[in-house]
Amino acid sequence: MRRGRFLVVEGIDGCGKSTQVARLAGLRGAVATLEPGGTELGRSLRRLILSEGEPPAPVTEAFLLAADRAQHVAGVIEPTLRAGRDVVSDRYAASTIAYQGFGRGLERSELETLIAIATGGLRPDVTILLDLPVSAAGARRGESPDRMESMATDFFERVRSGYLALAQEHPEEWVVLDATASLSVVSAAIDEALEERGLS
Repeated sequence: MRRGRFLVVEGIDGCGKSTQVARLAGLRGAVATLEPGGTELGRSLRRLILSEGEPPAPVTEAFLLAADRAQHVAGVIEPTLRAGRDVVSDRYAASTIAYQGFGRGLERSELETLIAIATGGLRPDVTILLDLPVSAAGARRGESPDRMESMATDFFERVRSGYLALAQEHPEEWVVLDATASLSVVSAAIDEALEERGLS
C-alpha cells in the first residue's frame, strides 16, 4: 500500500491557511487537521495555550505545543499516512520555530530537539507558506482574537521573517506563495506547485 502524503500549510494568522487546508483535503480525500488541537487531548491543550488568563511562559508554551504535536503525530498523522491516506495540516513543526523561536526568542537548537522528540522525525512532503504582510493579516482577523492573535505587530514581523528564513533554508521542501492574491489565484498556484513536485 502506498504511504499517504503529508502536506502542511503555514503562515501568520489571517493568511488563509484554514481555507486552503479544507480545499486541499476535499480535493484529495485527505484528512484535514490542525495544530494545536488536532486530537481530543490537543483541544484541551489548545485552550490552555490560547485562552485568556495566566499566559504560559515561553518555555511552557513550547512544551505544551510539543505535547500537542506528539499526540497529533501518534494519534492522527502517522496512522493515517500508514493507511495510505493523505493528511493536510494547518500548521506543524515550522510554527514552533517561527513563533517560539523567532517570535519568542527561544533557542532554535533546543526547539529543534523538542520537535524531533515530538515528531519522531516525521517531516512533511511539502510545506506551503502563505506569505502575507503583517498589516494585511491584521485586517483579516476576526473581532475576537485569541491570545496569540493579540500579540503586537513586531512579534508577527519576527514570525513572518522566521517563516521566510526557514523557506529559504529548505527550498526543496517549501513552496512560498503571495497570500495577498485572490483566493482563486492562490488556489491555482498551490495546485500548480503540487503538480510540479509530483504531489498532485
